[in-house]
Amino acid sequence: MSNQHKVAVVTGASQGIGAGVVKALRERGWRVVATSRTIKPSDDPDLVTVAGDIGSAETARRVVDAAIERFGRVDLLLNNAGIFIAKPFTQYTAADFDAKLSTNLAGFFHVTQAAVARMKRQGAGHVASIATGLVDHANANVPSALASLTKGGLNAATKSLAIEYAKKGIRFNAISPGIIRTPMHEVSTHEWLAALHPVGRIGEIQEIVDALLYLDGADFVTGEILHVDGGQAAGH
Repeated sequence: MSNQHKVAVVTGASQGIGAGVVKALRERGWRVVATSRTIKPSDDPDLVTVAGDIGSAETARRVVDAAIERFGRVDLLLNNAGIFIAKPFTQYTAADFDAKLSTNLAGFFHVTQAAVARMKRQGAGHVASIATGLVDHANANVPSALASLTKGGLNAATKSLAIEYAKKGIRFNAISPGIIRTPMHEVSTHEWLAALHPVGRIGEIQEIVDALLYLDGADFVTGEILHVDGGQAAGH
């Protein structure tokens, strides 16, 4: 199938990695449904935007319905939406916990369930999720137990679902980034953040795009947690 006929759903798509992925896919001829709480309407006939909280089952339904109604299929789902809150463990609040579970886990569950139901009818599809390198390489300078709790859950679900659907034409993979240059990180912090990576720099959005495009085209790869983290997972 040519890119001109492939359809992607991207969550957390209004800025950072999500926006970069949407731009890259459209440049390659993909049709895209993009969602976030604050995403703006699109005048591109091959880019549909759906505003809403991806932690809501109703939003997830609207997103997948939009893909089917406008484009007739879903070939790729990128679960990119996520909240990162770095705090010492005992300082997390109940509100922090609820917010992380809603976006990072419920957001994955509802939209993935809806997308996979459609992919089963097609007999093909690919679900990719953005995790974090901190799951595999904890850092005392970046206390982030809730990130590990939720994104680690995505890694585990990725492997479980890869096996469940291995003979049904649907693949599941995850990308585990290091620190990526996005609006989330103030420029003043970049030098300190670069030092967290063995290669001595932070990553670029294009490097996550490249990883996603590789995984999407690699039909023999499923259940993979691909580290794009400047060597963090290997050690220091």
